[in-house]
Amino acid sequence: MTYSRDERLALADLLERTGPEAPTLCAGWKTLDLAAHLVLRESRPDAAAGVLGGPLARHTARVQEGIASKLGYAGLIRSIRNGPPRLSPFALPGIDEAANTVEYFVHHEDVRRAADDWAPRDIPDGLADTLWRRLRGARMFLRKAPVGVELARDSGGAPFRLTVKKATPVVTVVGPPAELTMWAMGRTSAANVGFDGPQGAVATLRAWRR
Repeated sequence: MTYSRDERLALADLLERTGPEAPTLCAGWKTLDLAAHLVLRESRPDAAAGVLGGPLARHTARVQEGIASKLGYAGLIRSIRNGPPRLSPFALPGIDEAANTVEYFVHHEDVRRAADDWAPRDIPDGLADTLWRRLRGARMFLRKAPVGVELARDSGGAPFRLTVKKATPVVTVVGPPAELTMWAMGRTSAANVGFDGPQGAVATLRAWRR
């Protein structure tokens, strides 16, 4: 088993329990939409280019709706559990773990944390270490930040630090790797992180990343 597989199966179980109309942290998406997105991403990479918006967003949305209609909610969950189709790029050795650990962790939390009674879960040390390493990719999401951004892993002692946007003034975002991951991926209201830096810079970053 890998962490991507663990998160995939845990998310599939949670989707099954919550049903297709449960809320998520993804704006405008219920659990049915999220499940269809995951299946589209792995089975129709040709249609996934519009996931982040842009001119292809409408095409991506139409394909996603078609997948949901064709498979139904139970079929979507079954597809998620089974993993990438044999001919999917995600089925290549090592790609699932490299490309899907953060994807499935974040979407698992998208469903968990949208519930009123959600509570933090224990994150295995190995998964925390993996999420921390993957946070180097946050540079892409934070490249337009209006201030410098440093991530600091709060591990109970001297934190590990990672610069993701070089600029001044600098704001340090502090928290465990799981919370830093959620914050970096835009789930700011559901991420338990702290901020250190000039008051004005912190306010600017929080207003930009809300």
